[in-house]
Order: sequence, then structure tokens, then C-alpha cells
Amino acid sequence: MRDSIRHFLSEFIGTFALTFVGSAAIMQASQTGGSLVAVALAHGLVLSIFVSAFMHIGAHFNPAVTIGMLVVRRIEPVMAGLYVAAQVAGATAAAFALKFAFPAAIFAATRGGGQSVSLDVTSGQAFTLEMIGTMFLVWAVFGTAVDHRAPRIGGFGIGFALACDILAFGNLTGASVNPARSFGPAFVSGIYEAQGIYWLAPITGAVIAALIYEKLLLTDEMEPVDHGAIGSQT
Repeated sequence: MRDSIRHFLSEFIGTFALTFVGSAAIMQASQTGGSLVAVALAHGLVLSIFVSAFMHIGAHFNPAVTIGMLVVRRIEPVMAGLYVAAQVAGATAAAFALKFAFPAAIFAATRGGGQSVSLDVTSGQAFTLEMIGTMFLVWAVFGTAVDHRAPRIGGFGIGFALACDILAFGNLTGASVNPARSFGPAFVSGIYEAQGIYWLAPITGAVIAALIYEKLLLTDEMEPVDHGAIGSQT
């Protein structure tokens, strides 16, 4: 029981922090003319910090990541359900906190710092962007935290993968790549635009990425020293 509480709290707190800081950065940018770079850094840094802080417990903070882990059997189904419930609850609680703490006009104008799909892209294009962006994120998770050969860089590889996604296509879809992150502000603002994309695309991308890394890239064997070596030219 105590272990379940630890996992629930770590997922709740981490997702709360990601949603609170990320949404707050979007709301601030809407008022001050802040750049996409600032929004990307806010998301990337807070994710980096909290993954580093809680990675000894779990630190998914994203239902898509959890479902990807479930598909490759790196988490039990019951625990995966606990994770997703904690993530959705954390994101929703963060959105309620922002609604209380920020001026009502700013919260309403930005939909609580949530994401929306630009009129410049179709639903299919938005789905593709969110799916591929999630694949990048999940590969960063596997490559820096799951793989036993992973470099010991804490959560910064994961956080900056998210920041890169936002820099790449944040103006088009918000680069959510996280169903809970999108759902919390949508629930509190009452605007559920494109929620199907924000759930289905990240989950699809996470499952594909997890299967590719688990089945094709992950190995228990030592990498031969001559792999990739460049011979001398004569």
C-alpha cells in the first residue's frame, strides 16, 4: 500500500509541476509577448528537474509514456492504471490552481495555458506532429533512463526532448505530446478542442517508439569496440 502511495504521489506532483509551470509560462507569454523559446525552456526545465528528482521512483508524468512502458511489459497493468490516474489528477489540480491564482481574463484567453491546433494545419497533420514528437520523447526516456547503458544525466535528456518538440512545432499544435498535460487545462477551461488528437497521437507514438527501442535497439550484449570505427584511408 505504501509503495502505491509513493508512486501515486510522485506522478501527481511531477505532472502537477509540468502542467503548472508550462501553462503559467504560456499565460505569461500571452501578456508579455514572450517567445516560443521561453515556453519551451519552461516546459523542458521543469520536466528535467522533476524527472531527476523522482526517477528513482518512476517519473513518467505522461500517460503516453506509461502506456508505452505497459506495452513492452516494463510496468504492471494495475500500476500503470495508478500512474495514469495520478497524472490526470495532477494536471487537473494544476489547472485549478492556475485558475485560482491567475487573473480570470488571462486564464480564459489562453484556455488555462492549454494547447490548441492551428488553423494552418489539418487534423491529420496535427496527429502526425504529435505522434512523431512523442516518439522523440519516448526514445529519450528509453535512451537515458531505461537502457542499462544509459548515460547518467538525470532527466535532462528527457526534458530537453520536450523543449525541442515545442521549438519545432509548438506554434502548430502546442507540442503537448502528453495527454494529461492537455486534458487538465481543457477540463478546467471547459474547452475540449482536439482532445482526440492529444490522446490518440501521443499514445500511438509512444507505443511505436517503445516497441522499436525494446525490440530492435535494446540489448544485454556489450557493443563491440569496432562498431562504427572509421578505417584509415590509404
